[in-house]
Amino acid sequence: MRRLGLCSAAAVFALLGNAAVAEGEGAMAMLKAQDGGDVGHVTLTQGPRGTLFHAELTGLAPGWHSFHVHETGSCTGDFEDAGGHYAPDENGHGLLHEEGAHAGDLPNIHVASDGTAMAEFYSARLSVAGGDAPLMDEDGSAIVIHEGADTYQSDAEAGARVACGVITQTK
Repeated sequence: MRRLGLCSAAAVFALLGNAAVAEGEGAMAMLKAQDGGDVGHVTLTQGPRGTLFHAELTGLAPGWHSFHVHETGSCTGDFEDAGGHYAPDENGHGLLHEEGAHAGDLPNIHVASDGTAMAEFYSARLSVAGGDAPLMDEDGSAIVIHEGADTYQSDAEAGARVACGVITQTK
C-alpha cells in the first residue's frame, strides 16, 4: 500500500508540477459575510497548466452553494460591485454550457451542518497572473459564494451573494 501512496503522490506532483513551486505564483482571498464576519479563506496556487483552489470556510448555511470567481476585485455592501462571473473569453454561463463555461465558473461547494466546508479543485482555465485568464488583471478579481447551488446550465440564478473575498497576490 505504501508504494501505491507514493505513486499517487507522484501523479499529483506531476499534474501540479515543480513549476508551481518554482514560479512562486500564489494568491489568497479572505472571505467575509455581508455583516463583516469572517467566513474563511481560499488559497490559489499557480500550476504549469492552471490554478489549484483550496478553500477552508465557516459560518455558512448548511447545504450546497455556488462558488465563482467574479470579474472585479471589490467586496462592499451586498457584493454586487464584484460584477459578474469572470469571463474574459465571453463564453456562456455554466460548467455544462455547450460552448464552454465562463473561466470563473467553478464547482459547487457543500457546507456541513456545522457551517464548515473544505473544498479543493483545479481549474485549467484560470491563472494567478499572465495567460489568457489572469486573476490579477488591472481591476482584480473576487471569490463569491452564493446562497444556493449553481445549476451548471445557462441560468445563473443561485441567489444572493453571501460571502466575498478580493483575490490578492501573495508571491
